[in-house]
Amino acid sequence: MMRDDFCALILTHGRPASVLTLTSLQSYGYTGKVYFVVDDEDKTLPEYRALYGDRVLTFSKAEIAARFDEADNFNDRRAIFYARNAAFDLARSVGCRYFIQLDDDYISWYYRFGGTGEYGVFRLDPLDWIFERLVEYLAATPFASIAISQGGDHIGGGLAKKTISAKRKAMNTFVCDTERRFAFVGRVNEDVNTYVAEQRRGVSFLTFMSAQVNQRATQTAAGGMTDLYRDSGTYVKSFYSVMLAPSCVRVSELGDPRVEGVGHRRLHHLIDWNAAAPLILEERHRKPDAKPKRARKAKASA
Repeated sequence: MMRDDFCALILTHGRPASVLTLTSLQSYGYTGKVYFVVDDEDKTLPEYRALYGDRVLTFSKAEIAARFDEADNFNDRRAIFYARNAAFDLARSVGCRYFIQLDDDYISWYYRFGGTGEYGVFRLDPLDWIFERLVEYLAATPFASIAISQGGDHIGGGLAKKTISAKRKAMNTFVCDTERRFAFVGRVNEDVNTYVAEQRRGVSFLTFMSAQVNQRATQTAAGGMTDLYRDSGTYVKSFYSVMLAPSCVRVSELGDPRVEGVGHRRLHHLIDWNAAAPLILEERHRKPDAKPKRARKAKASA
């Protein structure tokens, strides 16, 4: 059974009858607590309560907006930013120190290495096992949050195919500790905004590449963040990260325009990781302090 001080928080809006994440959690063997985080401005809140009863946790979007930096003055609160910041208090309200934030459209979970170390796609069942390990690792390290990789993280393979690896980012599946809080910033693209802005100050995030979650393609279903992305487009979405970390983020084109036949190119954020994350060496590599040189006496002029 899953540890009692942990819960899964499904952040959802406007889709009470199609919370795909709940179905996938159950079918992949998760036995722990599940709660549904729904804001007070959701017109379908009564339907959530009818379906899920006291497992529905509510919060005030206006109250969150007053406490956290939205990075704009548009007064448009169609964003997951508010639920992400409310999650820490909500998890504590149900007696949980640790929690994982989940979007509501996850359909499958995989491990990327088989029993003999071969790279591939293997059913991650039971989910209790990986959630337990991630919580244990979070507790033993200084990371602010740990996430599971997404399908796009594995495009091209590279290092991920050769060894168990990680990335200095965190998106979607945030494993968090209520006693190690951080604030999500920026109403749109809040995950990228946060892990870039925080890491520039030395706060670390990590994505565990050996596990993967798959979700329904963005903008294929009504509700959630779909309407916001359709209205503002990916340029506006990406530019929030530029505003919050202009020294290391710029807007670029996803896909290589030089390759003939490449379709579906779109604007996307591009992070310069050498400028985004501090490169700190262990103290043992420090060179001994050099002795101060004597100042040369100026020769008197003839």
